Amino acid sequence: MDKKRNLAFFERYLTLWVFLCIGGGILLGKAAPRFAVTLDSWSVQQVSIPIAICLFFMMYPIMVKIDFSEVVKAAKTPKPVLMTLGINWAVKPFTMWLISTLFIGVLFRGFLPGTEILKTGQEVELFRSYISGAILLGIAPCTAMVLMWSYLARGNDGLTLVMVAINSLTMLVLYAPLGGFLLGVNAMPIPWKTILLSVTVYVGFPLLSGYFSRKLIIKRKGLDWFKERFLHILTPVSIAALLTTLLLLFSLKGEIIVNNPLTIIWIAIPLLIQTVLIFSLGFFFVSRLLKLSYHDAAPASMIGASNHFEVAIATAATLFGLSSGAALATVVGVLIEVPVMLMLVIVCKKFCGIFRECNLDLPQCRKKKELPHGAA
Repeated sequence: MDKKRNLAFFERYLTLWVFLCIGGGILLGKAAPRFAVTLDSWSVQQVSIPIAICLFFMMYPIMVKIDFSEVVKAAKTPKPVLMTLGINWAVKPFTMWLISTLFIGVLFRGFLPGTEILKTGQEVELFRSYISGAILLGIAPCTAMVLMWSYLARGNDGLTLVMVAINSLTMLVLYAPLGGFLLGVNAMPIPWKTILLSVTVYVGFPLLSGYFSRKLIIKRKGLDWFKERFLHILTPVSIAALLTTLLLLFSLKGEIIVNNPLTIIWIAIPLLIQTVLIFSLGFFFVSRLLKLSYHDAAPASMIGASNHFEVAIATAATLFGLSSGAALATVVGVLIEVPVMLMLVIVCKKFCGIFRECNLDLPQCRKKKELPHGAA
């Protein structure tokens, strides 16, 4: 039987820490309203220096885990990689735009009145800003926590690393043009230079830093020290940087949340629907059509369903401001990410028996093995 896989205490209760940061941010905004505003004003070419620092410490621990020499092995198992790339870039961005526009722009529009002034000085309707935040989430496939979701679902860890590496590289090329196109469809201003700069700073720099420092550390200290000591130290650093960013965000959004507590719910509903839809499409339909094994299908489906909220938060803050509705919408993505993905891990294991190749020691898989060869 596989060794039981669990989240560490800090990661397991990430949702709780997020809620505490929301409360702390609201209190900070009330007690010192100029604090976050002052920090947000420290920027270079519209890139917030505090956010850039926090994002580096969020992203670097993820990027340094990637062994890019494994990417070449993807050619041996192209189906799950092609499935992930197809869902992430040809399906997910557009379904997110459609679903968020339907719910936030049509069904819930009456509950989200008002306008806001972006950091560019332009005035936009709030609902458009919320949709923009959802779009930025939809075009950012997860390259972080999916490693944990795959581990808990007993997926193919090696393949997950390959898909994470490929997604990281693909994001450098596709994030900016897809984001610019869909934001334009949503009638939001498109600062192209800022989008490109955001992707470079928030993805490219941590990616290169992770690649070169990984090689240097392993060369000097060895692979065992790197895995057992160095990576162990980095995990709480990454989460602390995320929580610090959230504290800043909610210190600016506290008044809106206090006055409109249902705003979080209106934004969360389409994000939840999108996550479940994309996972179901990958896990129950495409992966079975491609005849993937369970251990490939689980991570390939979850990497499409989950979002790279770190990059989405940073990009929204950079493009539209830390106090924008778009930034708030990306933060709502963090709120639902952990509990929803943990639920989908359970779904994966519950329905692992629908895949022909599965060696989990679970009743549904044992029953599958007992079926005559050729049975469905």
